[in-house]
Amino acid sequence: MIEGQEGVSWPEWRALAKACEAAGIPALFRSDHYVSVMGEEARGSLDAWAIITALAAETTTLRLGTLVSPVTFRHPSELAKVVTVADHVSRGRVELGLGAGWNEREHAAYGFPFPPLKARMDMLAEQLEIVHGQWTESPFSFAGEHYRIEDVVAEPRPVQSPHPPLLMGGQAGPRAAALAARWADEYNAALAPFDEVLARKARIEAACEAAGREPIPVSLMTSVLVGRDRAEYDDRLRLLDERHGRAPGEAAITGTVDEVAEQLGALRDAGIARVMCQHLLHDDLDAVALIGEDLAPQVK
Repeated sequence: MIEGQEGVSWPEWRALAKACEAAGIPALFRSDHYVSVMGEEARGSLDAWAIITALAAETTTLRLGTLVSPVTFRHPSELAKVVTVADHVSRGRVELGLGAGWNEREHAAYGFPFPPLKARMDMLAEQLEIVHGQWTESPFSFAGEHYRIEDVVAEPRPVQSPHPPLLMGGQAGPRAAALAARWADEYNAALAPFDEVLARKARIEAACEAAGREPIPVSLMTSVLVGRDRAEYDDRLRLLDERHGRAPGEAAITGTVDEVAEQLGALRDAGIARVMCQHLLHDDLDAVALIGEDLAPQVK
């Protein structure tokens, strides 16, 4: 999981994707932001879906997706079409994470409207239905408070059947959980410590049961900082502080390979489907190899 708004260049994206494939890492996710969330706006950001589509042409096995695309950035018909393009270029390797958005600063900077949370949640509900419908129904129509679609025949359909996976994420509040139970293929408990991950998982499972649906997979996106030994870990910790002025957060998974494997193993045993390892030192390709070649086999 790469924070693409923190100055990741196209050569660095390409190198990351190649490193993931070489190390056997199955998926590369990225945030969808236009402005640094660490207050360093000069770092810049390449558009998430443009990068995913470009990487789709550069890779052969790697799954690619967003965690998550804000509903405020794109009209749902455009979003469905853009993801379909990436699905064709990748021959069926993309996943769409969709959320209400939260970073008011980037909306002001780029001129995107930023309505109150309730309105954004209403937009999310409509976008989930529209994207799903545009991918699976032909013709498709929709009339809501925010969007209106009239008999669209959205060809070609995505490569993946019935459609690319739809992910939601966050705190699994009542409305989000209900929407996930209806539309999502996976729910991501982003940046949550262990006990809270399990609490969110329970809320998603309860919402699925209320909707008459089998539980959907629950995953976790959290910062992971790992070293082959304590000295290597300490070197990465110092670099993280120098570059971002921060230590790993409360929910971070940190330590040597054995220590991190133990923490990931506890999540696996608790039924968490997968972990998106937030890699803040994005040009550290040795850490990518370490995660794929040394850490993942211990957890599998």
